[in-house]
Amino acid sequence: MRNVLTPAGYHGHGKRTRYFEGWYVKLVDARQEARLALIPGVFLAQEADGPHEAFVQVLDGATGRSWYMPYPQSEFTARSETFAVQVGPNRFSNGGVRLDLPELTGQVDFGPLDPWPVTPVSPGAMGWYAWMPFMECYHGVVSFGHTLHGQLEFEGRTLDFDGGRGYIEKDWGQAFPSGYVWMHSNSFTDPQISLIASVAIIPWLRGEFQGLLLGLRANGGLYKFTSYTGAKVRELRIDDTHVHLVVTGRAGTLELRATRPDGAFLHAPVRTEMHKRVEETLQAQIDVRLTDRSGRVILDDLGTSAGVEVHGETDRLIRMGT
Repeated sequence: MRNVLTPAGYHGHGKRTRYFEGWYVKLVDARQEARLALIPGVFLAQEADGPHEAFVQVLDGATGRSWYMPYPQSEFTARSETFAVQVGPNRFSNGGVRLDLPELTGQVDFGPLDPWPVTPVSPGAMGWYAWMPFMECYHGVVSFGHTLHGQLEFEGRTLDFDGGRGYIEKDWGQAFPSGYVWMHSNSFTDPQISLIASVAIIPWLRGEFQGLLLGLRANGGLYKFTSYTGAKVRELRIDDTHVHLVVTGRAGTLELRATRPDGAFLHAPVRTEMHKRVEETLQAQIDVRLTDRSGRVILDDLGTSAGVEVHGETDRLIRMGT
């Protein structure tokens, strides 16, 4: 029960096989010139004797390059009650990051985090699904947005993140979904806006369904468009250059149109290995338009420095909504 109510913390204590957990830590400087995604985590293979590994991945959103640094599992430590992770000499926590990677070193401190609210009935982004012990993959939003302060030395250059914007989410379980669309931005004209949206194939008992998880932090509140709140995907179109998503829920209708520039390849977990290649960009833009049930426009803004992933059996994912 403690783990379910602390989604930001580590859920893998006691796990020996068939498990992964990773945190997605995004750093964007005040000018949106430096954009990094840092992903610490651990992967436990199917067999008890491994090969298991810890890792830190880095995505340089400005250049579209990425790299993966493996570490022995013994060099991974994490706390279950809060976000506090160490992989080798690299530390990640509520307070910030301290990095000692090849060509990437330094410290960036975080201002107060803004997590997806947790209650016993709806413990975080997963809602009541978080209580289900058989889910393939769980998701948490550690912070919709927070301020940054500090510098990193990157390949001989100093990246100054003073006044920048951060974001943190995480995943844990057995494997990523077989098909999904994911997008995020918290770089809008209104600095209080933050968006996380995902549509995925979700195994459920002996079947599966098209799962929707979307949170829009805006206007001093959180608009939830999720499967567990009864929200529905009304339209999902994917082509080589754009993703177009329309959903309806209690708040009204939300329309997202995201660009798909070329990205870098990240390692993602499948049931047998950590090295599934997934393309992600931090150079996308997301048009966000929210209207209430009467058609009145509540929000109309453009998110930049956006992360977008489109992966796997997306044709089947789209058909599941028809």
